[in-house]
Amino acid sequence: MSNSKEMKEIGWNLDNSYAHLPELFFNSLALNPVHSPELIIFNNELAAELGLDAKELINDNGVAILAGNKSPEGAFPIAQAYAGHQFGNFTMLGDGRALLFGEQITPYGDRVDIQLKGSGKTPFSRGGDGRAALGPMLREYIISEAMHGLGIPTTRSLAVVATGEAVIRETELPGAILTRVAESHLRVGTFQYAANWGSKEELQALADYAVKRHYPEMEMTPNPYLSLLQGVIKRQAVLVAQWQLVGFIHGVMNTDNMTISGETIDYGPCAFMDKYDPKTVFSSIDIQGRYAYGNQPGIAGWNLARFAETLIPLLDEDDDKALQLAQDAVSQFPELYRANWLSGMRAKLGIFNEEKEDKALVEELLSIMEKYRADFTNTFLALTFDSHKEFELFGTPEFIQWQEKYKERLSRQEESEDASKEMMQNSNPAVIPRNHRVEEALEAAVNDRDYSVMEKLLDVLENPYEHAEEQAEYAKLPAEADRPYQTFCGT
Repeated sequence: MSNSKEMKEIGWNLDNSYAHLPELFFNSLALNPVHSPELIIFNNELAAELGLDAKELINDNGVAILAGNKSPEGAFPIAQAYAGHQFGNFTMLGDGRALLFGEQITPYGDRVDIQLKGSGKTPFSRGGDGRAALGPMLREYIISEAMHGLGIPTTRSLAVVATGEAVIRETELPGAILTRVAESHLRVGTFQYAANWGSKEELQALADYAVKRHYPEMEMTPNPYLSLLQGVIKRQAVLVAQWQLVGFIHGVMNTDNMTISGETIDYGPCAFMDKYDPKTVFSSIDIQGRYAYGNQPGIAGWNLARFAETLIPLLDEDDDKALQLAQDAVSQFPELYRANWLSGMRAKLGIFNEEKEDKALVEELLSIMEKYRADFTNTFLALTFDSHKEFELFGTPEFIQWQEKYKERLSRQEESEDASKEMMQNSNPAVIPRNHRVEEALEAAVNDRDYSVMEKLLDVLENPYEHAEEQAEYAKLPAEADRPYQTFCGT
């Protein structure tokens, strides 16, 4: 989207283009001040990228802004309206505990949302208190920054501020506010909201805005709304493939948690898989395993079909033709996903060229890993660095037979072994945010006000493809637990 504001070198440079949409899409908000805000963690690197003055943001005045006690210059606080299929059930939603200050125009000319999460009640709170607990906000900070380090499109975390107030969930917990940065907060659910409660003109205004903001190259195409649909499908195919390649499980792939920009958003009961098992679920509320690791690509396709349905009135004046255009576009997703996933798997195995049997080779390895409950991340690390002796898997007859096929496959490419190993090192992270390490950091922070454990974890996760010595300790698996690891929504 073109920037209407004059660029500044440093400081707040907010615009409010979303607030120029019809009022159907948002409610303006008054601030909900908190008692005694305290800065817990601040992302200096991100602040610099945004063109913000870190020194100003960590002083009392800046912390007041990050706590939602004060608006920055140029802000127009709003809560965005949207809907969503939550575990398959459609409902009206909206920002029930968040406010959008506006869009920061960075020194690079980028436009990004600045949102406070946990900032208090809004018209969409549905009886909730609009607040957030410290633990879940720190979890989002850790995981979103880890995803950024892994090179996966994601919202970012600028800061977490403790509110000095308690929130009541199952117990009394310390409250906090996260400052979230996103290319935008436009969701599939935003379009579902427009399609169900808006006019065709309001839906078109939203679609035009999405095209202009995220897909400006499509404005002049013969059918920009079809191009928008195709663009979102392509970005989501890339994104979900990237999730699968590092064992990331989102946990709540509701349509309100799928972005038009192609970013990962809303880190609630998310976690990373240790032992490879497509049925892995961590979320305490996903009883049926709808959002299990192996189901994520299919759910993404389902969500995109819901997005396509919202655009049918804009795709063509002939309803039948519009429906066919939508179906044809969505039908491309499975193959787009598979192509991105297989390309990523080739890279993880050091394979440069393409052969028809590559998919079977990868699936055979994954099947052996599942049978022997092998760790997903560390198996590929061991293949990268030939450290086979450490793992039971590599001594099994199945793996030995597979390894012969793998070596033969590598021999059928021009690139050297060194080139393959380099590609594998750049494709297989040395470290992920292991669940026990995340819990260790959160426990120290929330219970003991010791943030050093979290800060060290974030340092280790910053460059996961560095393969540095200090990362080895964080690659170790947890001790066998008495019960499966569970994560919780945090609302």
